[in-house]
Formats: sequence, structure tokens, C-alpha cells
Amino acid sequence: MKNLSCFKTYDIRGEIDVNIDERIVYRISRATSQHFVAKSIVVGFDARKTSPTYASAATKAIQDSGSDVINIGLAGTEEMYWAVSEFKACAGIIITASHNPINYNGMKIVKSGSQPLCIENDLKAIQRLSEKEEFKSAKVRGKFIDSSVEARSAYTKRVLSFIDLNALRPLKIVVNSGNGAAGPTFDSIAKGLSAANAPLDFICINHTPDPTFPNGIPNPLLPKNHLATAKVVKEVQADFGIAFDGDFDRCFFFDEKGRFVKGEFIIGLLAEIFLKREAGARIVHDPRVVWNIQNIVDRKNGVAVQSKTGHAFIKQTMRNNQAIYGGEMSAHHYFRDFAYCDSGMIPWLLIAELVSKTGVTLAALIEKQFTLFPSSGETNFYVENAKESTDRVLAAYRKKAISIDNTDGVSLVFNDWRLNLRSSNTEPLLRLNVEGRGDASLIEAKVTNIARIIGGKIA
Repeated sequence: MKNLSCFKTYDIRGEIDVNIDERIVYRISRATSQHFVAKSIVVGFDARKTSPTYASAATKAIQDSGSDVINIGLAGTEEMYWAVSEFKACAGIIITASHNPINYNGMKIVKSGSQPLCIENDLKAIQRLSEKEEFKSAKVRGKFIDSSVEARSAYTKRVLSFIDLNALRPLKIVVNSGNGAAGPTFDSIAKGLSAANAPLDFICINHTPDPTFPNGIPNPLLPKNHLATAKVVKEVQADFGIAFDGDFDRCFFFDEKGRFVKGEFIIGLLAEIFLKREAGARIVHDPRVVWNIQNIVDRKNGVAVQSKTGHAFIKQTMRNNQAIYGGEMSAHHYFRDFAYCDSGMIPWLLIAELVSKTGVTLAALIEKQFTLFPSSGETNFYVENAKESTDRVLAAYRKKAISIDNTDGVSLVFNDWRLNLRSSNTEPLLRLNVEGRGDASLIEAKVTNIARIIGGKIA
């Protein structure tokens, strides 16, 4: 039995031919089928070079186990999510490493109803079975069902149902797909908008999927990657810009001035949209940056619910609370009416509808939020020992804190500022977020001081 180190907190990531390869993907896929006694499993893949080959290995494993494969081909993670619900499959697998380096790949898996795997009862059980390779023989080989066209059509219809198409007004939108999987799916949505006579003009860059990622790995959260989208927004005088990561389950925004819009401000806007639709609804958020979100939800008579960071935790918290919407500042946005799953396409459609209805620019929509609750953005540190670095920060600030929260990492609250410090679930990083009340200069000073205490190299 060989331990599989590609299993992470709630998904599977590994370095190609080091701790993930075709054989490992086969084992994990066959274990998934056997664990769920699956009748059918959805399989898709992203734009990475090894992804089609790994998807073929997954397909073979599933068929060998006696389960049918519902193939959706090149797709985004959210397309796999919706296909599982649409086709009432027993599980879904997409081959993707999202925004990880080019020499990585991985798998995201959900079970029936597009539900995240239970860490103990599902993910770890699949890991144990994959490692032991004690696979049962199938009496009948599973079928291969190519549903790629049907799946995308159903997905596009569902995504467009979130907005009033008749409310859209002429807008110019820059779209940066980062040469990941987003381009073809975006084209399907754009075609649906055109058929409905929606007056949106798209300027697409880095749109064609390319496994060599000639413009770098699509990770728009990194400041060094902002310029590519911001520059075009300003050049063409767009109303706003959007950029996707590799499997486009995250959507990042740039206002009409080309400025990157921090995730918590988009969460605030989307929370307000849904609270107008459903008074008193519950809104789920992660613990990293919270004051702006909580302020908006409170003012709009909603109920803010805090969850541990990570898609499995957010989704479960939403289901437990029947929340209409949930957001993470890392640009993951979750929707009750999208099987409680995250989508990178639904957010920009909602913002386009909001800008159209209000006649207010994106910059103006977030200006008040930014002034009231400035934040640092997430700073990542490579450290030798995350616990020791965290303990040093606690030693320096614990006595002055009004409250301490350990929902995810540690959050310290003071009169006019707040910090959250947590270790990454997927990378060897310590992540810092600082927010305040009205004084942006205070935030900058706190980040500088805390960075010195943490030590380590900024990622």
C-alpha cells in the first residue's frame, strides 16, 4: 500500500509525475465509483496539458468499476457541479489544478446533489481505498455517454436564469480568460445573451485555451497579474473588466478606472442584490474580512453567518442555514439556486444587471464601502513554521484585543481594526488580512508591523 500525498484538506492536488499521474488518477476515480456504488459519474477536465489524459484514465476507471461515465469534456469546475445535479449523477470528477503552477494537476470531486465530500466519511475513505487498491470486479462494464453539448446548454440556461435579461443596458466589458478553460463556456453564455438581444459588448483577451499558458498561470488574485486586464479596461473605456482563474470557479473584477476590486466589496454588492430579492435571507461569509459584509447584511435586514474558509465548509454552512448566497474574499461566490455551489460566471452577470438597473458605475457602487471599511488585501508569507509565526503575533497583540475568534486560523478584534491570520489549506503559506474603520493609513502601518513579527518571505 502506497500513501497518496496528493490528498489535501478537501480536494486533490499534486506535482505531475511526483505525487499525481495517470495511475493515481485511475485509482482515485475507481475508488470514488466504488465508494458511492455509483450508477453514473460526470467527468470533465480543464485546459492543462495532462488534463485530457488524466480524464481518460478517470473514465477508464469508472467504466472498469461498472459505472457509466457522463462526459462533459473541456469544462469549468462549476459546469461539472451543475451537470451532477442536472443529470442526477451519483458523483462528479473534474481534472483541474485551478491556479496552481503549470507542473501541477489535481481532481475536484462531489457526490450526488453536487454536495461536497464529507472529509472523514467520503474523502478519507476514498483515499484509503485508493491506497489499498482493493477494487471489486464489475459484472458489466460501464457505458460512455457523451453529454458535452447537452451539459453546456443546460448549464448556460441555468446561469442566465439568475438575471433579468430585459434589464440589461449597453455595457462594454473586458473579459480575460487567462488561456484557461473559461473561453468556450463564456462564448456559450455570450451566445445566449445575444439571442436574447442583450446589448453587451465583450472585449475578450487571452481567450483561447492554451496548455502552455503563454501569459502565465491564470491567477488574477496576484497583483502582478492585474495589469493585463486593467490596461485594456482603460484603453477601451470599458464599464468594467473581469478575469478568471484556470477552472473559472473564481471571478475577479476591475472597475471602469482599471482598479482591482477586492473580494469583500463584491460580496457586499451581491449580498445586497439577494437581500432585495429575499428579505431576511441568510448570507454566509468567511472569517478573513468581515466588517463591510456584516454592515451591509445588517443594514439590509439580513442574517450574516460566518463559516470556516474553504468550499466544503462554506457549502455545508449554507445548506445548514438554507442561505441564499455565500462569498469568500478569494472570489468564490456560492448560490443556493445553483445547487449551493460556487460559480465564476454568475457574479459578473449579476453585476452587469446591477450596473444596468442603477445607472451607477462599479467604482461608485463600492466607493462608500471602501471608505468605511478599508482593508489590506491578503498578504501571503512563506514561513518555516506557521504555528511559531502565529504565536509571535498573538504574543504581541493578544492582550490588547477585544475578542479572539478561532473559527479559521485566528482573528483578533480591536476598537478600530481587525486581523485574521491563517495557514493555507492547499499551499505552504501563512495568510494575513487586516481591515479597519475609516483609516486606510492605520491598516498599512499594522500590516508592516505584523509582517515584521511574522518574518519569512512575502509570496
